[in-house]
Amino acid sequence: MADFPTDIYTEPEPSTDTLAHLGPLSNMAGIWAGTRGLDVNPKADGPEKQAFIEHVQMQPIDAQTNGPQLFYGLRYHTQIFKPNDPETFHDQVGYWLWEPATGSIIQTLTIPRGQTAMAVGKTTADAKSFTLEAVRGSLTNGISSNPFLEYAFRTERYTITVTKHGDGTWSYEQDTLLVTPDRKDPFHHTDRNTLRKVGECTLNPTALAALADRAS
Repeated sequence: MADFPTDIYTEPEPSTDTLAHLGPLSNMAGIWAGTRGLDVNPKADGPEKQAFIEHVQMQPIDAQTNGPQLFYGLRYHTQIFKPNDPETFHDQVGYWLWEPATGSIIQTLTIPRGQTAMAVGKTTADAKSFTLEAVRGSLTNGISSNPFLEYAFRTERYTITVTKHGDGTWSYEQDTLLVTPDRKDPFHHTDRNTLRKVGECTLNPTALAALADRAS
């Protein structure tokens, strides 16, 4: 059992400056694009390699509390396209969350194929690389899928490693371990890309108000 406080109701006073309290997520707020992504996914006749283009929005949110627990974070929307194809190949929304008191980092994700997950890791505020994991069956970093996906492409584990680079870009490598009824061994569905900043984030209304107050 984790060492939780006896007082589960009293909330801390959060900062309105989310960007200054993102820890390992620092410098990841903004609009990002990647043009050299690679997806390796399962097909009936074997693995398929698919190049992709990616567009990601990472927008700061107001601090979030659960009693004494305090998170700072980013709300994200990822859209992935095949080259020369206008239709969205993959759409994903969720949050990146950082808990300074415990060094916990969380990614929530939902995709419109009827699947959601929460990946969790531990890191430090100044980390340049960090790894998170979600595991099927866990109540704290689990994976939930619609009945068909649970039968045909059962996700046993999802792992993502993010690395921030000195030139301002960041990259990720993720591995989704799938069990399909036609294969003896699990399949490693992998994705990777490097993202370059193409636009600034939009501060949330509370942060904008705080900046205006300080300026007046």
